[in-house]
Amino acid sequence: MLHGLLREKFSDKNIILLGFGVSNIPVAREFIKAGMGESVTVRDMKAFDELGDAAREFAAAGVKFECGIEPTKGFTCDTSRAVIFRSPGIRPDAGDLTAAVESGAILTSEVEFFCEHTSARIFAITGSDGKTTTSTLTSLLLKEGYKDGKIYLGGNIGTPLFPLLDEIGENDICVLELSSFQLMTMDSRARHAAITNITPNHLNWHIDMNEYAEAKYNVCGKSTARLVLNATDSYCRALASKTDTDKILFSAYKDNYTDLCDGITAKGIFLRDGKIILSDGETEEVLLVTSDIKLPGVHNIENYMTAIALTYGLVEDGAAQKVAKTFGGVEHRLEFVREKNGVKYYNSSIDSSPTRTIAALSTFKNKPTLIIGGRGKKTPYEGLARELFLRAGAVILTGETLDEVSEALASVASEYPDSELKIFKEEDFAACVKLAESVTPSGSAVLLSPAATSFDKFKNFAERGKVFKELVKNL
Repeated sequence: MLHGLLREKFSDKNIILLGFGVSNIPVAREFIKAGMGESVTVRDMKAFDELGDAAREFAAAGVKFECGIEPTKGFTCDTSRAVIFRSPGIRPDAGDLTAAVESGAILTSEVEFFCEHTSARIFAITGSDGKTTTSTLTSLLLKEGYKDGKIYLGGNIGTPLFPLLDEIGENDICVLELSSFQLMTMDSRARHAAITNITPNHLNWHIDMNEYAEAKYNVCGKSTARLVLNATDSYCRALASKTDTDKILFSAYKDNYTDLCDGITAKGIFLRDGKIILSDGETEEVLLVTSDIKLPGVHNIENYMTAIALTYGLVEDGAAQKVAKTFGGVEHRLEFVREKNGVKYYNSSIDSSPTRTIAALSTFKNKPTLIIGGRGKKTPYEGLARELFLRAGAVILTGETLDEVSEALASVASEYPDSELKIFKEEDFAACVKLAESVTPSGSAVLLSPAATSFDKFKNFAERGKVFKELVKNL
């Protein structure tokens, strides 16, 4: 089906892949299998020798490579007959893309093409924070309690689903974690959709908060039968007020239906006396007790609320309890590494925004030492600075955001004259870990929670987390 579909739709097209990474490598491979390798051109900023074995394999199969260039500029083929697959990090209006589309080019992506052509039900999750954990939880709940088909996890996490288009059937469910980058041009096919929250993020990529929020809103569309939204998030409430889709609002900071929904027609999930409760305004149903949840923090209670809302009515009773008691979390998200001399070390390298770091910090009772820094996204750090003065024992600043976070701390320091927060600056990442060991007292913890991306020193957050874990294990 997939290879026939590719030949049917694109046999007379120039196939252009912008970026040779996780999303486009499987696309190139399937075009080769369809006998269309010579129609494919890969454009990447890296030199050909930097692209690895897959590039050499594909070149031998006829794929053309244009390397060491700005991939969105200076197209060398007829774009009026082009299908352009963009990597998620490339803006849809970058370089010459707008002109290419105006000339007749089709602009898509691996995940967009999959969503457009799959017969499976799609459960899509986006948000500034928590979408990885929520997507994982949603897939686990479905695997535990949905018996009518298989469950697939894709999008930003899991396996690229493009090559599996033939395998995935109409009774299967695909859980997709989707970023604002991916959603910019998507016409959502999601049957169930959720937004965990919308807070300032990726403002070095998006024009402004309005564009960022509008991209997130694209997670739902005409196919959406259930929309799950954060009741205390202003952007989510704005969407809830203007859509007629059946909605479930959630918040761990509300304890009754009236305060939660507050005039919006929806079901609600709230927290009361350690119980996660679903209500339609007249009846209440206890869905899960929080003492069963292995993951720490109020934000993880809300992640469970979102996942349970997405899967409610589809999974067997007891699925949430089984998952809650066994799921220990996503790698690089409040991941326990080791304990040495009474100090516990945690890797939360996935925390690439201030709000994620605030959520991670809120789970600690003893004031931990935080390692913070990386490449910024033009997000404000004053809110995080205030939480550090209140909740942290020490903070070690590093990376490209070192001065930015330092200035935020200085700007609010007068508000906390009694704070004993110790502030250090260290450019070298390995030295940060050694410094954290020396300044953290027994009984406390060290937390890597950068509040920024990894791209100043690492290729991604996973590499940053793995380096941190190796440094900690070698202390």
